[in-house]
Amino acid sequence: MANALAQDEMQASRARIVRAADEARERLERNLHDGAQQRLVAVSISLRLATARLPDGADEARSLLTAAAEELTHAIDDLRVLARGIHPAILTERGLGPALEVLADRTRLPVTIANDLPTRLPGPVEAAAYYVVAESLTNISKYAQASAVEVRVTRSDGIARVEVVDDGIGGADPSRGSGLRGLADRVEALDGRLGLESPVSAGTRVWAEIPLR
Repeated sequence: MANALAQDEMQASRARIVRAADEARERLERNLHDGAQQRLVAVSISLRLATARLPDGADEARSLLTAAAEELTHAIDDLRVLARGIHPAILTERGLGPALEVLADRTRLPVTIANDLPTRLPGPVEAAAYYVVAESLTNISKYAQASAVEVRVTRSDGIARVEVVDDGIGGADPSRGSGLRGLADRVEALDGRLGLESPVSAGTRVWAEIPLR
């Protein structure tokens, strides 16, 4: 009995840690979007207005201001990518399906999404499923030498299941790198399971099953 209580307390503690981390990521994403990003956009506009008001003959100053405005545009783009990676607003606002579509669009490989969710999942479950797919797509792009990826999301009997399958070289080793270990911690904190099947020369399948509670 005592062991069961201790296990339940540990599970609840891990879930609170995951939830707190997600909330911190959401706050940071909002701060980046509403604070630093907006100020950089305002500076970019000011630079372009200043460039337009330069007198004829100020070619050197115009060239410097134009170059500065272009670099600032690149910095804003980088900040937007960073903010999306921290915690994508679309996941909170519209749910897992649209967030996965954005991930697929940003992946260099063809990604097919089979989403069989009639309604939204609980927030922590959506976040866990999203990060399983995001980490898997990153690893596939870097290492798998795949030509196509399929993402499947289903729910049945109180369980959400997400699978990411590629047709690459396989042989993935979960002990190399902390990404999969972090995903396993997140999924297990929700009393779920994370699995990896990656036979050599036969592609890789990453899957997670998470209770809806």
